[in-house]
Amino acid sequence: MSKITFLGAGSTVFAKNVLGDCMTVDLLQEFEFALFDIDHERLKDSEAMLKNLKESLGSTVKVVVYTDQKEALRGAKYVINAIQVGGYDPSTIIDFKIPKKYGLRQTIADTIGIGGIFRSLRTIPVMMDFARDMEEVCPDAWFLNYTNPMATLTGAMLRYTNIKTVGLCHSVQVCANELLELLDMPTDNVQWKIAGINHMAWLLEITQKGKDLYPEIKKRAIVKQKTKHHDMIRLELMQRFGYYITESSEHNAEYHPYFIKRQYPELIDRFNIPLDEYPKRCVNQMTSWKNMRNDLVHNRGLTHSRTYEYGSHIIEAIESNIPYKIGGNVLNTGGLISNLPEKTCVEVPCLVDASGVTPTYIGDLPEQLAALNRTNINTQLLTIKAAMTRKKEHVYQAAMLDPHTSAELSIDDIVSLCDDLIDAHGKWLPRFD
Repeated sequence: MSKITFLGAGSTVFAKNVLGDCMTVDLLQEFEFALFDIDHERLKDSEAMLKNLKESLGSTVKVVVYTDQKEALRGAKYVINAIQVGGYDPSTIIDFKIPKKYGLRQTIADTIGIGGIFRSLRTIPVMMDFARDMEEVCPDAWFLNYTNPMATLTGAMLRYTNIKTVGLCHSVQVCANELLELLDMPTDNVQWKIAGINHMAWLLEITQKGKDLYPEIKKRAIVKQKTKHHDMIRLELMQRFGYYITESSEHNAEYHPYFIKRQYPELIDRFNIPLDEYPKRCVNQMTSWKNMRNDLVHNRGLTHSRTYEYGSHIIEAIESNIPYKIGGNVLNTGGLISNLPEKTCVEVPCLVDASGVTPTYIGDLPEQLAALNRTNINTQLLTIKAAMTRKKEHVYQAAMLDPHTSAELSIDDIVSLCDDLIDAHGKWLPRFD
C-alpha cells in the first residue's frame, strides 16, 4: 500500500483541505494516510475528522495515526509538511513583542523580516531532522512543503539534503483573479504568467483572449487608490514598479522599506496597513476553532469539495503521468530566472508528471523586479547560512540586510534585538556560537 505522510497533521482544517482533496482522487483510494504531530490531542481530532470525511465521501483510503516520526515516514511515497515550530505561544508572541520594544512593527512576520528570520531559525533544524529520517526510511519520497518561510525552508532542504522537495503556496493560483475582482473586471478566459520568489512573485503577463489586460488594470488601479481598500500596497507597488505582486498587501508592507516607518506614521493610515495582524489572526483562529471543533471533528456528515491547493494535483499527476502545471518553489539551478542568484529558491511555473516536478526556464525578470527580489533573497540566504552554521554573526547579518529592519534600526540595535530574541526563544532555537 502506498503512503502519504502528513507532518503537522494536528492542523485539522488544513489536513481536511489537502487530504480531503486526496480522498476525491480515484488513483489514491488504496493509499495510507499517515498522520503525525507532536500535539497528540490535535492529532486525535484530525484522525476523527478524516475518518468521518472518508466515510461520508465513500473513500477507501486508510487513515493511520503515528506518534513516532520515523515510523510515520517509513515507506512513504509523498510527505506533506505543515508544521509550525514554537506555535503562537510562545514563539509568535515573542517574534512580535520583543521587536516592538525596539520600535520595529510587523504585520505577519512569517517570511522575512525579523520574525521571518527567527521562524526560519526555529524550523530549519526540524526540517533537517525530517530529512535525516527520510533519507533512511523513504529516500525516494517527494517532500511537499507548505510551511513558511517558504523560500528559506525549501531552499535549505534542496541545498543541504538529498530529498526531492518542492515548496507550495496558494498565492500564485489566486493572484490574477483577486486582482481582476478587486478592479471589477471579468475573470473568464484569462491567461497569466507568474515568476519570482515566494510571496514576491510577479504577474509578468495577464491577457484575455490574447488582449493585454495591464493597460486597463493600471487605469482602474489609479481610480481604486483614491479610496481605502485592503490591497493598497500591491497597487502602489504595481504603479511604481510596473507589475502586480502575488502576495497580499499586509505581507508586502513588511517586505519593503517604504511603508511601516516610525518617521512617517501617517503611512499606516494612508495605505491601510494592519499592524500586528498575525497575532490577532491567531487569536481569532483559536477562538473559531473552539466554536467549530465539534462540527468539524465529530460531524459524520462532513463534506468536501476539491480545493485549489496543489498537493493532490501533484500526487495525481505523478501517479497518472497526466501533466499538470503548478507554481512551484524550486532551486534556481541553471539560472531558471537568469538575473537572480543560483542558490535562490525561486517560484516558477513547473510541469508535473511521472518524472516528478520539472521547472520551466523564465530568463531575466524586468530588472526592477529582480532588484526587489534580491533585497529579500539577501536575507533568505544569510538566514539559511545562520541556521546551518549556527553562528550568531550570520543571524546578525541576515537581520542587517533585511529591508524593513535595516530601514528602522541601527546596527547596534539590530544586534541587541537578535540577542534578545535568541534568549527569549530558548529551547525552540539551536545553540548559536
